Amino acid sequence: MEFREVVRRRRMVRNYADAPVDPAVVERMLDHATRAPSAGFSQGWAFVVLDTPDDVRRFWTATADSVEEPDPWLAGMMRAPVVIVPCSSRTAYLERYSAPDKAATRRRNGAPAGDPWNVPYWHMDAAMASLLILQTAVDEGLGACFFGLPPHRELDLREELWLPDDVDPVGAITVGHRAADAGTRGSARTRRRRPTEEVVHRGRWGSHGGSGGGGHLTSPLT
Repeated sequence: MEFREVVRRRRMVRNYADAPVDPAVVERMLDHATRAPSAGFSQGWAFVVLDTPDDVRRFWTATADSVEEPDPWLAGMMRAPVVIVPCSSRTAYLERYSAPDKAATRRRNGAPAGDPWNVPYWHMDAAMASLLILQTAVDEGLGACFFGLPPHRELDLREELWLPDDVDPVGAITVGHRAADAGTRGSARTRRRRPTEEVVHRGRWGSHGGSGGGGHLTSPLT
């Protein structure tokens, strides 16, 4: 499949058929995930793969309140035969950027002895790795969905998966064969996709138009 087609076809799939996923496909997803960029090549990500019925059940029992009587959303998600929990480690980035070859970065960012970032790149890099998993699923003819974890259930999940204190789950990804349903679900069914003309600002904020400049400028100060 052409890359542009993978991008256009990617959707969050929330309703799965009761069918297995080839383990070799899962391995390709994970291999592609490790090709994601990471700040300082820190690679502070990790992936907990749950691909047996018992392990998948343990995940849902730890993260959901109504496993025995699931609503339609949860029932569709629970049929996915694979769940991947991407994790990030701030410690890995602190250790990487304390290395001698990163001294210039710390000075440049005004943090010679400490945290040189204004955003949590350990989470961002894990998210980019997760996107590669989602795109690989599309390329393999599968469906996948990245979703957030309930904050009040994080401790339960940590204990169930034996996560170390310096590792944080950033979400979860279900993987499986899409069920034959009516089509798009969730917010994408009721909200339009914003066109590039609305979200791209050329040269400065508020300047919209085609590439090469010449866009209409609306000053935020007026």
